[in-house]
Amino acid sequence: MRLIHTIFEPQGEGPHPTILALHGWGANAMDLLGLAPYLCSGRFLVICPQGPVEVPMGPGAVGYGWFPLRLDEPPDIPAILSAGEHLQKFLDYALTRYPIDRGKLVVLGFSQGGVMAYSLGLGGPGRFAALVALSTWLPKELADSFSNPSDDQRPPTLVQHGSGDELIEVEHARESVENLRRLRVPVTYREYDMGHEIRPRGLNDLSAWLQEKVLSPILTAR
Repeated sequence: MRLIHTIFEPQGEGPHPTILALHGWGANAMDLLGLAPYLCSGRFLVICPQGPVEVPMGPGAVGYGWFPLRLDEPPDIPAILSAGEHLQKFLDYALTRYPIDRGKLVVLGFSQGGVMAYSLGLGGPGRFAALVALSTWLPKELADSFSNPSDDQRPPTLVQHGSGDELIEVEHARESVENLRRLRVPVTYREYDMGHEIRPRGLNDLSAWLQEKVLSPILTAR
């Protein structure tokens, strides 16, 4: 499965720690690429695929999404899971095409892309070293579809959200954190005075978290 995508590749031959970055509703493959140089000083290879669902954005303008959104309706879990399967196939392709360190693979999503990050990160235990959910939500129905993996397969998860988010209210993020805890996912929650966006303070916190959890994890004897 090949999707239109953009890529930021660090210097050196690799393999590189890698972030699969999933954009939000109405955006495209360029949307999150600009974050790459600011995450851990550009040490991550960042792959930004483009969602396959076309989103009309006005005369002559088209954005993209991962699954159809319908206002005032419950989330379409089969559509989310189907989109996740397509992304898994794209990732399989990317793993053969790019110098990815499979042991330091992160899935990150913003807004609707965060739902997809949850679907991949929690639905494929053991594949990802970490999961990052920015300005998004974890539908309870999706959380309920995951079986509980063993302790060492639950990816550490960072949730960041704005207290003034006008598109996805902060209560949805707080409920998501409770659902993650119910699934016994090791979660870190950060809330900021901002709207539906990404700001420098959040990027700094994200870089520090990635450094701790992915680039230089503390090893303990078993």
